[in-house]
Order: sequence, then structure tokens, then C-alpha cells
Amino acid sequence: MTNLAIMPILAAAQDVPIELSPADTAWMLASTALVLLMTPALGYFYGGLVRSKNILNTLMMSFASLGVVGVAWALLGYSLAFAPGSSWIGGLDYVFLRGVGLDSGGAGLAIPHLLFMAYQGTFAIITAALISGAVVERMRFGPYLAFITLWSLVVYAPIAHWVWGDGWIAGLADGDGALDFAGGTVVHVNAGIAAVVAAIVVGSRKDYGQRAHLPHDVTYVLLGAALLWFGWFGFNGGSALGATDIAALAFVNTMLAPAATLVVWMLLDTMNTGKITAVGAATAIVVGLVAITPAAGFVGPLSALALGAIAAIPSYYMISYRSRTRLDDSLDVFAAHGVGGASGALLVGVFAAAVWGGREGAVDGNVGMIGTQAIALLGAALYSGIGTFVLLKALSLFTPLRKPSGEEGIGLDVVLHGEEGYAQGEGAVLVQPE
Repeated sequence: MTNLAIMPILAAAQDVPIELSPADTAWMLASTALVLLMTPALGYFYGGLVRSKNILNTLMMSFASLGVVGVAWALLGYSLAFAPGSSWIGGLDYVFLRGVGLDSGGAGLAIPHLLFMAYQGTFAIITAALISGAVVERMRFGPYLAFITLWSLVVYAPIAHWVWGDGWIAGLADGDGALDFAGGTVVHVNAGIAAVVAAIVVGSRKDYGQRAHLPHDVTYVLLGAALLWFGWFGFNGGSALGATDIAALAFVNTMLAPAATLVVWMLLDTMNTGKITAVGAATAIVVGLVAITPAAGFVGPLSALALGAIAAIPSYYMISYRSRTRLDDSLDVFAAHGVGGASGALLVGVFAAAVWGGREGAVDGNVGMIGTQAIALLGAALYSGIGTFVLLKALSLFTPLRKPSGEEGIGLDVVLHGEEGYAQGEGAVLVQPE
């Protein structure tokens, strides 16, 4: 079995480009496209869960990230995450993609440096878009765009550098680093904590707790979950950075873990409500995908099944608990991504096995791996929470973060975009966009 670092880490210390592999390049081209598809898929997953008057705005919160975060990543974010720098932030060597070309660029990879940049950019795009699920149906679009753009540079890029670059998390455990194969900490815990903070700062929807906020189209939710699962094979499988045996392992684990989560979730639904809901099934798939993300290339298939099954329990009960509180994390980003990501990140410290080409976890006698994982989680969560709070508060000094309650009642599709997701005929009201 190929003994790789098994993490999307730019080995900037290597100065001599290596020969490119056509097979690895082809796999990474496909994986980049798969991960990019996940952001529109997220839009449909979220869009089906909101009321019909906000479907376009919810979709646009994901689609717009493809633009603003994608541009920010190419111009500055990639350099801050992966250029040689300090233990806290990358340098400016790759600003405006300077030195990022078609050879390996000294990255120690058999794919073009430019392709590595694009692949990592798809991660930044969807991580920022994930946060939107906590503030749908009330946040103004302009401040939202400003927030996710700044957040991708100020919060996401440094945490990516800590874990996948030459950062302090990569230096834990005597330089072996915490285990995060494809983003349990960098993507999901990061976005989950940011979502909670955003929900608190922006505030609850005007009628939250007074009336039920029912999904307007559960078929969209299922479609989004299916497309997310499809794209996730590139998310996890591509994180091997080549057409390797580790990519095959990550691919299979990405199939198995959500299957186990789905089975346990349906059992929990049956025990607690007597009904197996479609929204619950779609949520279970996402939770399973999130949980296996940090572990996909480090654990065996049976461990992936166990990890997926265990991860269902804390996320299921967190959703149940959150619905009884005043926290309007509208689409349960924290429960699915924050809790699911944390579960997977800790469980990889349990199930990681050297026999599968990774490092030893607790089942192999290395109990200290769990502590290393916990330190990485806490560090990333603390920084994400503080950074998100400061950014939103700073933006609120210049512009309101949300629309007035009256316009919120009309629906953000018409108020913010001048369009309706479901036209009501000639009587549709058009309002100039914000």
C-alpha cells in the first residue's frame, strides 16, 4: 500500500518539481468537478428546507459563493492557506497565483500546481456556503456576500494552513499532526461553529417559535442529499491527490459510512416518533458523509461502518435538542456539520489503523491520538467562533445584517432579488434588487 501523507498538504519545502502523472491528473480533474458540484447541491438541500418565498435567496446563497469565494481564493486565499509562512498563516508567495503553474511547482505532487489550487478552492467555496443554512430567510444578501468573502480569507484560510499547510496543528504529536483526511476540522467543525455564532449575531427569524417553519419541497432536500453524496466521492477520494489505493479506500468508506448512519438514523426515528421521515433520511446521509470525511483514508471499511453508525447518535439528539431552544440555527448546520465533524474527528483517533496505510489510533494502542484530535478541534473551533463574531459585528457597524420584519414576511426572493421561485402569474410583484 502506498505510504502517502494522505492529506491535501502542500509540501512547500520541496524545491524540485516531479514528473506529472496523467492518471493522477485525470482523477484530480474529475474530483475537482465533483466537489464543485457539491455547492449547487447544497443549495438544493437547503432550498427544499425553507419556505417557498425564500427558495431563490437560499439557492443564491450557495451559488454566489462559487463567485465571490472562488475569486477571493484565487487572488489571496490560496496563498494564505498554502504558501510557505509561519505556524499561523501562509505567506504571500502565491498572491494573484504568482508561481502557480502547470508543473508540480515543487509541491511534491504528481499533478499540476494549478490543479491543486483549484481543487482546494472548491473546499473553500462550499465551507463558506455551509454557514448560510444558519441565517436563511432573514439575512441581507449584500452583507452576506461581504461576510463569506472575508470569512474565507480571515477564518478558513488560516485554519486550512494550520491543518494542511505547515501550521501548528500539523506540528502536533511530534510533527505527525492531527488527522484530517478531507476536512472534518477544516471544513465541517469550522463551518458548524461559524453557523452557531452567525445565528446568534444575526438573530432569529421574526416568527421563530411562533409558527412551524416547514420544508416547502422535500424532494429538493432528497435531490440535494443525493448530489452531495455523489460529489463527496471527489471530496474524500480526491483528497488522496491521485489515482491511488488510498483514493480507493476513501471512495469505499464514503459509500459505507453514510449507509450505516442512515440505518441507525431510521432506527432512532422509529423508536422516537414511530415514523421514518425523508428529511431525516437526507440529514442522516449528510451526517454520515461529514463524519467519515476526516477519517476516509485512515480507517478500514468495517471501521467506517462503525464510525458512521456511532456518529448518527449525537447529531440526531442535537437536532432534537436544538429545536426546543431559542437558537435559530435554521437548517441545523451545527448539529449536522459541527457535531458530525467533531464526532468523525474524534473517532478517527479511535479507529485509525496502520494496516490501512495510516497512523495508529486508540484501537491499535495509541490512545494519545484522541487527545491530539481534541486539541485540533478546540483550537479550530475557538478561532472560528471568535473570527466569525468579530467579522459580523464589524460589518454591522456599516450596514444592517438583516431585512426589516415586514420585508422578511414578504419573502426574500422578491425583496432582495426581484424574482419569485414559483411565479404566481401576471400579478407577481417585482421589487428592485438590493
